[in-house]
Amino acid sequence: MPKYRIVSIDGGGIRGLVTTILLQRIVATPGLENFLKSINLIAGTSTGGLLALGIAYGLDLEHIRDLYIKKGPGIFDDSWLDDLRDLGKLRGADYKIKPLRRELKSLFGKATLGQLKKHVLITAFDLDNEDPKPGKRTWKPKLFHNFSGPGSDSNSSVADVGLYTSAAPTYFPSVDGYIDGGVYANNPSICALAQTQDDRYGPTPKLKDVCLLSLGTGTSLQYIRGKSHDWGYVQWIKPLINLMFDGTTGIADYQCSQFLGNRYHRLAPIFPAGVTVPMDDIKKIPYMIEFAEHLGINDTIKWLKSNFAS
Repeated sequence: MPKYRIVSIDGGGIRGLVTTILLQRIVATPGLENFLKSINLIAGTSTGGLLALGIAYGLDLEHIRDLYIKKGPGIFDDSWLDDLRDLGKLRGADYKIKPLRRELKSLFGKATLGQLKKHVLITAFDLDNEDPKPGKRTWKPKLFHNFSGPGSDSNSSVADVGLYTSAAPTYFPSVDGYIDGGVYANNPSICALAQTQDDRYGPTPKLKDVCLLSLGTGTSLQYIRGKSHDWGYVQWIKPLINLMFDGTTGIADYQCSQFLGNRYHRLAPIFPAGVTVPMDDIKKIPYMIEFAEHLGINDTIKWLKSNFAS
């Protein structure tokens, strides 16, 4: 049986509720009650990052589920007055960061990544590394982690890192110069796998001893009809965020499958044709609950019993 177990959770905004319910169903399965305790590393992007931080902090899944249902509408609250100030979303983010900041501070207080009960890897994107050398100043991906060793982020605030990974462009403003890691790793599974092979943070498990469960938050079937699109900024801006997030998700799935073979499994729910659930669609919370509670997960359960069961 593999010795090093990873769980990776995609971004997806309010759709993190779907993943939370699926996790509840997994731990309610006989033989998998200690599934979450067996994890060596939990990685996440955006809402997946919040889930990863919450689990590593020790929050109960029922509590996390309740937060999505009760607090989600307040976090994704876009008033008509705000839309007016933002010229109908042409300038300014859709949502204020204050409600999310308030909830994260309430949940995690002053806790740091180093105080979490598990290793975590949380994606964000640094808009300016502020390097004093002009030839090295640039934007760059940032992976927050609490492994001991050089470059550890163990002293970083859990609440702050949660804000950084959640600051999706156009949805929320940037925070302290960071935006959502979904711009390069909406599915952070390959990032997590790479982290385990970095010998600066030993002991480093052999690749043959690693297994990885990758969890999606629900995918809406989307496409752009036609073979040629002579579009500019205005036409591309609406689909570009979804294109970018879905694209990075798919390539990470392919890479992990190639590296790990049957030690890798992905549970990525797909909504029925004609059903679209945007990452801020709080009106579909009842639908997401129904969808997640009835989704077939037998293949995932079987795989987990072979790789994660005590």
